[in-house]
Amino acid sequence: MERTKSDETGQKSGAGGAGRVTAARRDTGPAVAVPRGAFTYSAADEEKQRGVRHMKTFAGGLLLLVAVVYALAAWGRSSGAGAWTGYVAAAAEAGMVGALADWFAVTALFRRPLGLPIPHTAIIPTKKDTLGRTLGDFVGENFLSSEVVRQRLRSVGISTRLGAWLSAPVNADRVTAELSTALRGALTVLRDSDVQAVVGEAITRRADAQEVAPGLGKMLEKVVADGAHRKVVDLVCVRAHDWLVRHGDSVMEAVTGGAPGWTPRFVDRRVGDRVYKELLRFVSEMRDMPEHPARGAVDRFLCDFAGDLQSDTDTRARVERLKTEILGRGEVQELIASTWGSVRAMVVAAAEDERSELRMRTRAGLLSLGARMASDERLRGKVDGWLEDAAVHVVTTYQNEITLLITDTVAAWDAEQTSRKIEAHIGRDLQFIRINGTVVGALAGLVIYSVSRAFGA
Repeated sequence: MERTKSDETGQKSGAGGAGRVTAARRDTGPAVAVPRGAFTYSAADEEKQRGVRHMKTFAGGLLLLVAVVYALAAWGRSSGAGAWTGYVAAAAEAGMVGALADWFAVTALFRRPLGLPIPHTAIIPTKKDTLGRTLGDFVGENFLSSEVVRQRLRSVGISTRLGAWLSAPVNADRVTAELSTALRGALTVLRDSDVQAVVGEAITRRADAQEVAPGLGKMLEKVVADGAHRKVVDLVCVRAHDWLVRHGDSVMEAVTGGAPGWTPRFVDRRVGDRVYKELLRFVSEMRDMPEHPARGAVDRFLCDFAGDLQSDTDTRARVERLKTEILGRGEVQELIASTWGSVRAMVVAAAEDERSELRMRTRAGLLSLGARMASDERLRGKVDGWLEDAAVHVVTTYQNEITLLITDTVAAWDAEQTSRKIEAHIGRDLQFIRINGTVVGALAGLVIYSVSRAFGA
């Protein structure tokens, strides 16, 4: 099949030097694959190119028409057909000049007219990289400046729209579902062994760096001051009484077994029975009497111990040694590491359950946030300020990278392919310049000739 002239030039390397591009054939329809960075000349582009060729034919036919009119008018004037032939010839002559001038201007954008090496022609293929740099600078100066970004975001009113959107229950449900999906995905991607190692190391390092005795002392001091420890004392007394009731024989054996060998056995039994009964009476009274002296002794002991934990150097050192020993045990490290697995399973289950407390609270929080943003102007101002600051930070930090992306992308395009692509998109409109040039030139020539004749020139 025959190719068009523009198809044949599509394989040439242009000024950008991006590599070779396989030309699209007129009869193949969809575009063939091209290297990275090059345009893809699609079937839609080929359809637009056919429209360009149609307009070129129309503009060329109009030029041919005025040329024929000029030739006939010039022949008629030389043959004495009348003065009107001069007006027609002048209009046709000026129309040809306008058409040729505009043909040259339009053609010079994409290629060298008639293949002649005329300066400042084939502007797009030869100046593609310069145009890319200019485009990048233009975008950076006029679209990526902090003032433009702030003004645009402020005019959009993101916080107002976001608040109104979030305040709708259906949207809050959608965001909650999306957040749950993202959370499950993130937890699935994370490796348990890595997270467990990080969590274990973080807890251990934090515990080693922080002295726990003063904190424990303050907490114990507050517990005793609030009387929160009394329930624990009550529980201990109850359990001690129950144990003594169930294991009276064990207490008797312990007492009699520790008696001297020279004492009679009945004496040992009586002593043991007496000790057991007194011990049981003491525990019962301590259990039933909130103001029992022993309870006061426990309170004083706990207060003194709380003070020692905060101020006594020896006590604090012992607690630190005990903490180190406990953290160093393998069972404790395994417990810390296994905590992540439990937490992850709990979070995943909560994220999957639409009626879980996690999702319900998230949904309620989103609805509350939306309602507040819709009604609280101060909150909207804060949100807009945060968004503007974030956008300005991104723009000012990565402005050079963004403009460089435009410049490098344009530089990577094949020059001839780029010219064909651009011509396919705007060439049809450019052909109207040729048509308008022909018409306007003819009218201008007619006016100039008429004025000249009026003044006797």
